[in-house]
Amino acid sequence: MPKLNIKKGDKVKVIAGNSRGKIANVVSVFPSEGKVLVEGVHVVSKHLKPTSSNPNGSIEKKSLPIDISNVMLLDANGSVTRVGRAVNKSGKTERISTKTGKVI
Repeated sequence: MPKLNIKKGDKVKVIAGNSRGKIANVVSVFPSEGKVLVEGVHVVSKHLKPTSSNPNGSIEKKSLPIDISNVMLLDANGSVTRVGRAVNKSGKTERISTKTGKVI
């Protein structure tokens, strides 16, 4: 399984799909599926049947994961960038912006 360049809490821009151009935060990452859950993106309506606790039923809005290839990471300047990896002085690998060369 390859390492993913996007992590939980990152600010990303959606580059494909119905929500193209939207900027939001990553809620969770699913590495085995290659998907990310982005808040407010790919929202669907789930219809709930009436039950004893909910006699009228309801319609619930729910976000579903999108493919990780449909989002790009935003750097500190707010522009989209690809992600590179570099080893710092202490020997730890860090994510860097390929546009600016700064640590993300």
